[in-house]
Amino acid sequence: MQKTLTRPRYEIPVAEDNGPTPERAAKSVFTKGPPSKVLTAAQSLLNSEEITQEAFNAGECWHRDWVFAYRGVIEFPDNHASNTEVRHDDVSWLMTRANAAGRLRDVRDALGVCGEVRLKAMLVDELSFAKIGKAIFPALAESSARRKVATQCALVLEQLAEFYKSQWRKEKEKSCTPRAVMASNS
Repeated sequence: MQKTLTRPRYEIPVAEDNGPTPERAAKSVFTKGPPSKVLTAAQSLLNSEEITQEAFNAGECWHRDWVFAYRGVIEFPDNHASNTEVRHDDVSWLMTRANAAGRLRDVRDALGVCGEVRLKAMLVDELSFAKIGKAIFPALAESSARRKVATQCALVLEQLAEFYKSQWRKEKEKSCTPRAVMASNS
């Protein structure tokens, strides 16, 4: 009887119910219930009712712009309706990315570099308040640094929501000027 040689096969872990793979699950804390999402610092602020839903949405909007501007990936919100009239070529795609980078620059100009650092740590790097506190306030006790960072992050998200509201008002006023109305009628 001849023995058959078999190679050991590497099995790719399959996510159950569209959840994270075991490797990804070991790196972050996830929310309960479907769909599994990373429990970010902003989500924990929302869960503890320290920020409003509007501030959380502003953070998500900023994060989508950041990912698109720096990585070229679009993350659409759940209720997004795609525009079938526009088809992008390479140049228009890059122009759209440049617009996203411009919006990020506007936020940086309005909130300052410190605000952008906190947004990036919370939303892009997915750091906990303790890790952000250790980086920003290395001399303070962990609990004190965590509290300070949580308060600062809540403030930055609320300011971001107000900034987006004012931008929306400016765009609405600009589109309602007599010159814009006359141009749309002709």
